[in-house]
Amino acid sequence: MNKLTIIGNLARDPELRTVRDGISVCDFTVAVNRRGSRQNTANGQSDADFFRVTAWRQLGELCAKYLAKGRKVCVVGPVSARTYTANDGTTRVSLEVTADEVEFLSSRMDDGAPAYNNAAPQPLLPRLPRRTMASRRSKPTNCLSNRLKKCRIAISSE
Repeated sequence: MNKLTIIGNLARDPELRTVRDGISVCDFTVAVNRRGSRQNTANGQSDADFFRVTAWRQLGELCAKYLAKGRKVCVVGPVSARTYTANDGTTRVSLEVTADEVEFLSSRMDDGAPAYNNAAPQPLLPRLPRRTMASRRSKPTNCLSNRLKKCRIAISSE
């Protein structure tokens, strides 16, 4: 199973484009800080890994609409590694994620990132109503009390 979950900040603004078939595609880069790395912390910099993320169709449109550079996101999807030759002649590796799920973790009022595009965020998946603990307890309790009543009735009638 090839499934990666990353949490990080957008390194640049998302770019939305449309392919020949009319399908929307959004590309953005997520920077993920490494834990426990102390090499560059003396300089005030922390080591980070950069993942190129591609979101398709409605998910891509939502990402382009609500995300901006600096926003914190959680991305889930398959990862692939692509090698390429840089302009200086060195061979490099690019980690690319095709987003199955994107969760926006920054609030609208976070400092350091621009506000959302003045629109109310829409949930990516429909939310189901939550059952409270009281409703969970009431059914078994009622069921149990009904059984006890039936048992008492059966015992007293014998």
